[in-house]
This record gives sequence, C-alpha cells and structure tokens, in this order.
Amino acid sequence: MGLGVVLGALGLGALVSVTLAITIGPVYISPVTVWHIIVSHVFGVSPGDWTAGQDHIVWLLRLPRVLLAGIVGAGLAVVGATMQATVRNPLADPYLLGTSSGASVGAVLVIMLGINFLAPYSLSILAFAGAVGSFAIVFAMAQTGGRVSPTRLILAGVATAYVLSAITSLILFMGDERAVRGVLFWMLGTLSGAEWSYLGLPAAALLVGITFLVLNYRAMNALLAGEETAITLGVNTQAFRRQLLLLTALLTGVMVAVSGAIGFVGLMVPHIVRLVSGADHRLVLPASALAGAIFLIWVDVVARTIVQPQEIPVSIITALVGGPFFLWLLRLRRQAYGGQI
Repeated sequence: MGLGVVLGALGLGALVSVTLAITIGPVYISPVTVWHIIVSHVFGVSPGDWTAGQDHIVWLLRLPRVLLAGIVGAGLAVVGATMQATVRNPLADPYLLGTSSGASVGAVLVIMLGINFLAPYSLSILAFAGAVGSFAIVFAMAQTGGRVSPTRLILAGVATAYVLSAITSLILFMGDERAVRGVLFWMLGTLSGAEWSYLGLPAAALLVGITFLVLNYRAMNALLAGEETAITLGVNTQAFRRQLLLLTALLTGVMVAVSGAIGFVGLMVPHIVRLVSGADHRLVLPASALAGAIFLIWVDVVARTIVQPQEIPVSIITALVGGPFFLWLLRLRRQAYGGQI
C-alpha cells in the first residue's frame, strides 16, 4: 500500500475521530456545531446560534482533552516504534528505560507531600524530572567499554524500574491514605483536566521528535537490520543509538508528565502499523503517530463515558485491548514459524 494512501486514510481517520470524540459526552453537540465553534475561535468569527454552554464545553473542555489524547497517543506510538528499532526487540516500549517509574516517583512526591512550588505545573515538572533522571541512571548502567549494549540497556531498565516502583510504594505506604486514590488514578493514566496551556510543550516535542526521526529513517532501517549491516551502510551505530535513546527519553518524559503512564500504546500500535505497511520507517513513523493518536482518542472516549459520571483510568482500557492483541499476535507468529515461537 502506498505511502500517500496510508497516510491520507489515517489523516482522514484522525480528523473524523477528533470531530466525533468532541460530540460525545453527557451533552451531545452536533459535528456541524463543533466546527462552527472551532472556526469562530480560530478565525475570530462572530458567535452563531449555539449557546454559551456549548461553546464552553467544546472550546474549553472537550477540544483540549481530545487534542491532548491525540498528541500523547502519537508520541507514545512513535517512541515505541523507535525503541523497537533501537534495541531490536519487538517487546520494547516507551517505558523500557524506566521513565514511567521515575515519573511516578516525581508525581507521588507532589501529590502525597503537597509540593506546589510552581502551580499548576508542579506535578508535570517533577514527573518529567523523574523520567529524565531514571533514563540517566539506565543509560549510565547500560554502557560497557564506552558502548551502549542493547541487552544491558533492557536489563538496566527493568532493574531501575523495580527500584523506583519500590520507592513509589514506600511513599504511598508512609503517606496520607486520602491521597492514594489520586496517585493511583494518575499512575494508571488520565487525560482529565486538560487545558490549552498543557498542549504547547508536548506538541512541540512531538513535532521536533518526528521530524528528526523521519529525516533519519534510512539509518533506523539499517539499525533494525542489525549492527553489522548498519555499520556496512555507513551508520555510526553507537552515536546514532545514543541520539535515539536521548530523544525517546525526553519525548516519553514529556508525554508521561502530562498524562501519567499510559501503557500498551507504544507497544501495540507500531506492530499493527507494520502488519499493514511493512517495516520501512519512512512510513512506519508517521503512520504510527496517526494511528496512535486515533487509538488513544477513542480509548479516552470510552474511559470518560462508559461509567458516567465517573472515569476509568486510561491504562485499564489500553491493557484490556492490548493484552488480547498480543496473544493473537503471538499465535499468528507461532503459526508463521512452524511452532518455533
């Protein structure tokens, strides 16, 4: 399937998903009204025949949340595709480097201890700092002889994640029980409380990250083919792998800081894209971004509507979808390889 066809179909799907996701909620608002309200704010057109309540719901509540879901979904999917190529492991995901566990430590400190030095961004700042700090630890432990070993990287990430998770549990155990529910809700991923001011940094990080990765898609293809092949093709594998690890860590840290740890998106979406489009990262990267955005937008719709007026943490929905998918994928690969997997 051609590059333009796939991206065009996914782009249209993303636009339709954004529109329909905004219409769905306790108060239904038609797609026509939704776009009239958006156009009136973007271009300064005089208000039409919609109510002030509808304007508030669309512009201040639903649209920022839907856009944040799309940005986070796209970011996690792109990071997942990049990590799978970097370490050549189909089970790699954005949290391989322990970033989610580091972010959780930062977020728990804010929620449980009431740290509020830069309201309302204290949680996001400390969560990002925790994610970057965990990456620094993992990266340092993964080096041997001045080289980054993919195997050591995975093992260091798992070990660091366990240690940081234990620290998070200790803080929860010693802290105020009344704040535990809020901590658990954040740790399982949430897009509630999204505001326009939250969108700028993750959107900019996503744009910069995708641009860099797409411009280097040939090197990523070579890296996925193996170390020797990549070196033969003129890729400085160690330097390029360091760049990819730093980029993915920063991008993951930004996404986790604004949404909590949302699992399975970065693990599942790249595999689905590769089943349809193949392994060429010129198509895999932008297609994963669009597919991840569509997926998380609809997951968030389910999370906020299935048990109204309460919300379900987003990671519960992604796990319920992602778990069966990977069981199916495992069965598919087992059949393809004659029972050897």
